[in-house]
Amino acid sequence: MIHITSISNPRLAQAFIDYMATQGIHLTMQATNEPSLVELWLEDDSQLSRVEEELRHFARDPLNERYQAASWQTGKSVSFSNYHHNLNLSTLKNQSGSLTIAITLLCILVYLWVAIAGIPDVMNGLAWPANSDQYLELWRWISPTLLHFSLTHLLFNLALWWYFGSQVEQKIGSGKLFEITIVSAIFSSWAQSLFSGSHFGGLSGVVYALIGYVWLTGEISPKRGISAPRGLIAISVIWLLVGYFDLFSLNIANAAHVAGLIIGLLMGLWDNLRKQKNQKMPNKPQ
Repeated sequence: MIHITSISNPRLAQAFIDYMATQGIHLTMQATNEPSLVELWLEDDSQLSRVEEELRHFARDPLNERYQAASWQTGKSVSFSNYHHNLNLSTLKNQSGSLTIAITLLCILVYLWVAIAGIPDVMNGLAWPANSDQYLELWRWISPTLLHFSLTHLLFNLALWWYFGSQVEQKIGSGKLFEITIVSAIFSSWAQSLFSGSHFGGLSGVVYALIGYVWLTGEISPKRGISAPRGLIAISVIWLLVGYFDLFSLNIANAAHVAGLIIGLLMGLWDNLRKQKNQKMPNKPQ
């Protein structure tokens, strides 16, 4: 038997196993020491290339209806009710990571501060540098990403932050998530400041960077175990267009979104091409 990949969602892993069964390929799923993380193993090594090809398609669109249909065809239901998850701090930590949780808590605390003290007072302390006197207040280059001005704004950003950020932290590491967060926070906030001065806020620039990074990594290096469903990518692009054309008269930080997406794609391209290059380099003799 040969190890194929590890998947952090047993429901989706079972769907892929069922789909491969309809193609005449038998995979087995094994539990690991990490909660919700399972390994897929192939019994017939001669079928490896075909499985890897199918896995690339699966990584790009794991929610495609053909996988659900395969589970019904093999007589196995893969509904979410098959897996019980307790919503507690331990589960959240196991399924995400310390940095994912820390940024989430910081955004919530700042939102409560806004609700109690009012937007002007909080902006005075956390807004993007408004003049040269504030350039050395280094936290201002990052703190606008923690600012949210409505509960909907906060929840939408945190949901996407948790979904994409936890993938990066679990599969690649906290250091990489920290790097993407800092670089995209500064870059997207700077881009937005060119259009709206220092009066803006939100985690969406970082979120779009993560969307770009995770999507591109899933396309180029599916074995790294992170991916973005194409439906979610389509919604993100539509939301960019909504903001750009001002279809619903919403006050959307378009520059931050676009800048974040660009930096995420560039970081994803750089990381994955460099990783592939390092893997192809022959080992030097000692």
